[in-house]
Formats: sequence, structure tokens, C-alpha cells
Amino acid sequence: MYLLVIAGVALPRRSGGNGTLLWVMWILYTFSTVYVSKIVFVLIDMLASIPCILHRHRIKFLSAVGVVAAVATFASMWWGAFVNRYDVDVREVTVEIPGLPKAFDGYRIVQFSDFHVGTYGNDTTYVAKVVDCINGLDKDLVVFTGDIVNARTSELLPHVSPLSRLTAPDGVLSILGNHDYGDYSAWPDISAKEENIKQMHNLQNEKMRWRLLLNETATVHRGNDSIAIIGVENIGDPPFNIYGSLPKAYTATGDSVVKILLTHNPAHWVDSIADSPRHNIALSLSGHTHAMQMEVAGWSPAVFRYPTWGGLYSDKDGSHKLYVNIGIGTVGFPARIGATPEITIITLKCTK
Repeated sequence: MYLLVIAGVALPRRSGGNGTLLWVMWILYTFSTVYVSKIVFVLIDMLASIPCILHRHRIKFLSAVGVVAAVATFASMWWGAFVNRYDVDVREVTVEIPGLPKAFDGYRIVQFSDFHVGTYGNDTTYVAKVVDCINGLDKDLVVFTGDIVNARTSELLPHVSPLSRLTAPDGVLSILGNHDYGDYSAWPDISAKEENIKQMHNLQNEKMRWRLLLNETATVHRGNDSIAIIGVENIGDPPFNIYGSLPKAYTATGDSVVKILLTHNPAHWVDSIADSPRHNIALSLSGHTHAMQMEVAGWSPAVFRYPTWGGLYSDKDGSHKLYVNIGIGTVGFPARIGATPEITIITLKCTK
């Protein structure tokens, strides 16, 4: 309880550095593993005590079940912190797109998202593992759909070297997520925040040799055929700030060009793309949800916040599709209980 008070009240979250943030994160998570397990036991043990109201013996079997459930909860939470959050899952998805040029039939896009590299401090082991995994995949293009840091661009500095090794025949395209703008930090003045985002642009474009799409479009060619990859800055639901502009990124979204949209928050697709005859955008790729870093038997509590929290979705007539990657990293708490870190291979196919 003392540690909880220190983490929740005394340690500065927005003004403190990344080291402080990591201390807060681990203290709160340690507290949670103890008290969530206790609550599980207490709730089950309360059921065991109900007969006592009728002056009968408590159901000892239920108390034993409560002990087992509490231990299992504690173990699964720490398994999620020490093992599962590093156990990368490579998922393959095929998406049929009407009007896809034949030269792009079988085109393979690797998507990863929500790395939050600050969670790993200066340890580049996991970041290097992810890069090696992606480099070993058969692919044409790599896309990153936002949230590369937790709060400040400086978190990215130790990881620039391994991330710069990421390669694909058609390069690496990226966009920014809500955590990448410095909105979760307290800055001494506006110029410091502006320098933070300027450094983010420089690290991705120059040092890592990715192409950061800031409300702009990249065109991928195969002979005389081409497709457009649209990258918007963050567009989401409250309380997240809106920096993106689809009209600025691509002025005529109703034209016949096959377009793939990179947009960090899937709420953008739900609100503006799905079922919209104005936008001829066959596929949108998002992240952001992390599946709340909890998933059991295909269900996640993220469903209460995002109807499109993970996997492939389609609107009513199937003309607009969305894939939500549940992320490769962690933020808030350093674990994944289920919701294994995801790298997605998306294969484009012409409709028959």
C-alpha cells in the first residue's frame, strides 16, 4: 500500500523521465497482481460462507477453489509480464480487393504497431528480436501503424540502431499514434514540445530510414500498375487529439485507384470510412487498442471501448475492410495476459 501511494501520488508521471514512468508502471503492476488475486479469492470464499447465514457449515471446497483461482490469477499475470509479452505471434491474413491490379495479386504487406519502446528502457533485446523476425518474413512492404514511444521521442534513441535494420523491397512506411506527439508529457514551453516532434520526424526519416507519412500518400509501382498507401496522422475519438486530415493526405478518395489507408485509431474507420460511398478505400490498417493487453478465448475487454478491437472487419457491403493489429509492445502495465504480441502478414488478392 505504501508503494501504491508513492507511485500514485509522489512520483511525477508527466514531468518525470522515462525511468520514473517505468518505476510507476512496475509498482502499480506489482500491486495489481497481489490485490487482484486477493479479490478473486475473497469473492469465491464469500460464496463458500453463504451457508453460515443459515447456521450451517461453510463450503470448504469452494474456499479451496478460491485459493487455486487466486494462485492461478497471480501466476498468469506474472507469466504475462515475463514470458507472454515477448512471445511474438505472426498471423497471416488474406484480403480480397476489387479492382486490384494483377501485378499486385499476392502482394504481401507486413504490419506491426504500438511498439512503445520506452517500456524496454535501454534494453534493445526485444526490439532486435522483432526486427529479425520481420526481416526473415517473405514480404514486399513493411508498415508501422503508430505509437512507437510512450511519451517522449528520447525513448526511441537507444532503439534507433536495431530499427534501422528493418528492410523490405518497397521500404518501410510509418505513421504516428497518439503517444508519439508528446501529449502525455509536461513540457517547459511549446518550443520544447515542438523540438520533441521534430526529433521524432528526423529519427524515423533520416536515422531509421523509414518513410514517415504525415497526411500524405506513397505510391507503390509494379510495372505500369500502382496502388496508393495513404498515411494520416492521428485521428481518433476523445480524449485523443486529432492531428490527421484524410483530404490533405489524398484529395480524391472516391477515385478508382486502389488505396490502402494507414490510420492509427480504428475509430477513424468506424466513424468516417465504413459504409461511406465517398471513400473508395478498400483496406484500412490500424492499431491502438492492444486488445487492452488481455484476451481469453478470443474475447477481450477492449470490446467495451472499441467494437473493432482486433482482427479483420468489413462494412455492410464489404467494400471497405479494416484490419486492427493488437500491437507488439506494452504500455500502462508491462504484461500481456493472452493478447500475444502480433506481427501481421497481409496478402492482397484480386477478387474472382
